[in-house]
Amino acid sequence: MIELVFKLLEIVLIIALLIPIAAMLVWVERRMIGIWQDRLGPNRVGPIGILQSVADLLKILGKEDWVPPFSDRLVFILAPVIGAVCVLMSFAVMPFSPSIGVSDLNIGLLFFLAMASLAVYSVVLAGWASNSKYALLGGMRAAAQTVSYEVFMGLSVMGVVLLTGTFNLREIVLAQQEGWFIQTQFVGFIIFLIAGIAESHRLPFDLPEAETELTAGFHTEYSGLKFALFFLGEYLGVTLISAMSVVLFFGGWLMPEPLASWLPPLLWFILKVFLFVLFFILLRTSLPRPRFDQLLSFGWKYMLPLALFNLLLTAVFKLTGGFYG
Repeated sequence: MIELVFKLLEIVLIIALLIPIAAMLVWVERRMIGIWQDRLGPNRVGPIGILQSVADLLKILGKEDWVPPFSDRLVFILAPVIGAVCVLMSFAVMPFSPSIGVSDLNIGLLFFLAMASLAVYSVVLAGWASNSKYALLGGMRAAAQTVSYEVFMGLSVMGVVLLTGTFNLREIVLAQQEGWFIQTQFVGFIIFLIAGIAESHRLPFDLPEAETELTAGFHTEYSGLKFALFFLGEYLGVTLISAMSVVLFFGGWLMPEPLASWLPPLLWFILKVFLFVLFFILLRTSLPRPRFDQLLSFGWKYMLPLALFNLLLTAVFKLTGGFYG
């Protein structure tokens, strides 16, 4: 009974920290983009604009929570909830440190891939339920993009599974004590990262909500709290992909021996994740978005063969006891 109470407290604490982190990422993104583009960024609300996220939240919650009369009301309301819940559920299997983590599932990696697949229902249903041409096109784009790139994401992590012999994320981290998998699975990491950007609909792969073509894509008709849930899901998705990249390829909370004692394992994990989040933000300031047909062609013509080749090469070296062994 005591163990159950502690586990419930851990769940509540993790959720209570993740939601403010997602809100603060809005400020971090604006501030970093301002620095990289040689401008000020938010600097009015609070010291160096740190309360900008609070102002944005109050603005969003102050807007009318409108449901279009021409929409499918029930599906329209449920769609943003599905997206936010799927992303939050993915953090249930995330090992934050040797002792912090909600669930130590033997199929943790499969659970993450399953939640990533289910999250696409959020944008598809939002686009369909809005009964708007722009929203429907955005939803269809999101479905095609997510279904395509989750294939490559799944194949990219199979090399790590071959090396460790497990889908348990905590065991995958512990298997990197002798060396991070970025050394032997660099190709798999690149494929996973590109697929993660596409899955989270971040620039340059934000085609489901391309402003110049589709107004705001699948969330064109959304406002108020429901729009805030889409916003929450996007920034939590960036954090999730960053955290999963750290767990699978960069040793999770592990650090080389001289550095390991400098900070607690949880802080090393958070620092690594934050560096990946900065990378996601830098992409937004650097790259133009491709055409949608170019995005899908790149996936099926280049990413798929490369992912299969990496998996085959990993299997060969594992069987022959090469440097992948």
